[in-house]
Amino acid sequence: MEDSVQYRATGRRKTSVARVILRPGEGRIVINRRPLEAYFPSPSLRLEVQQPLAATETAGKFDILILARGGGVHGQAGASRLGIARALLAFNPELRPKLRQGGFLTRDPRAKERKKYGQKGARKRFQFSKR
Repeated sequence: MEDSVQYRATGRRKTSVARVILRPGEGRIVINRRPLEAYFPSPSLRLEVQQPLAATETAGKFDILILARGGGVHGQAGASRLGIARALLAFNPELRPKLRQGGFLTRDPRAKERKKYGQKGARKRFQFSKR
């Protein structure tokens, strides 16, 4: 195996899980065997995935392989961002202050609230009738 040096990490957001593998390379990002531009057509999502690299000035130094599962595109982008940040931390622990300052190491705890019985949704009620 020629790529003996690699850094692995997992990122999660909502119901999405992204397994990230960081290898020294020329800056290619592949998600589920598709290039970043093909997987995330929205420029804002592509930017979100690349934020930890920009903050640590490591863009173009690594090839990143991401296996994303579950959720939607926004959740997968957030999970990928956290996974990349954690993998960069495994590569160089001295990057922690920069990553922490950007908020890239914090797992976003927001998730969909469950529906309650006797109600229409998580918060919405059925219409009340007095008579």
